[in-house]
Amino acid sequence: MTDPGAHASDNSWVRGAVDHALVPAYQTHTATLRGIIRQRLVTRALRTYLPDPPGRILDLGGGDGIQAIALARLGYQVTICDPDPDMLRQAEENLLTETGTTRDHVTLILGDGHDAAGLVGGDWDATLCHGVLMYLPDPAPLLNVLAAVTRPGGTISVVGKNATALALRAGLQGRWHDTLTLLDDESRRATVTEIGNLGVPSRGDDPRHIQDLLTAAGTEPVAWHGIRVFTDHLGDTPPGPDLDTVIEAEWTSGSRDPYRQIARLYHLIHTRRP
Repeated sequence: MTDPGAHASDNSWVRGAVDHALVPAYQTHTATLRGIIRQRLVTRALRTYLPDPPGRILDLGGGDGIQAIALARLGYQVTICDPDPDMLRQAEENLLTETGTTRDHVTLILGDGHDAAGLVGGDWDATLCHGVLMYLPDPAPLLNVLAAVTRPGGTISVVGKNATALALRAGLQGRWHDTLTLLDDESRRATVTEIGNLGVPSRGDDPRHIQDLLTAAGTEPVAWHGIRVFTDHLGDTPPGPDLDTVIEAEWTSGSRDPYRQIARLYHLIHTRRP
């Protein structure tokens, strides 16, 4: 594991939205049933669509390294580029519990993902952007970067908040005022803003809109999955002994219509055109 000490640009894309003090809250969320389901489903999809290891993977906004570590264990070389030094310090702490081989497979870079070409170069076998677009005023520039730094034929993985289903959680939790507000926002535009898990405003997007932006950037769609169809309203419920069964139900439902359309998160897989 190395850290060349690259610096974030002045227009850092997450730092202004997710305050450093919220890093512990994010860590808490990742240990809940909802957090574990997200990570396990994303890893399962990546194992399905990524080229076999070894391969070079760039994780823009990889934060505390949970996803990168899962891929490093499989033999991939993963570079995290993130603008938040607190998140990268957490990633370093998480790596301390891994084997030396896994640690050697992860590189941490402090920097803004919009500057990825200058920070880490291009020709990556795969690029990941998970849980980042929701904090950006405009997702298109970062999606263009993802496509630009991926090698022809390489894989692009994007996870974001599904604007067409945001009212579902509020309704299932009995928050009827929030439900009506989100339904009204959803009917008027493809982008919907709410207060997310970390207590800060975050935006949802229509996955079809993100697919169109990726296609315009020079990619082809391969697959899209929904994440958290049945469990998103469960708050901070911890995982139980039936975790594997729950994950199987979520994977199966998130792989087909109409269920994936009402999932909390979308997971899009594209490939860079030659």
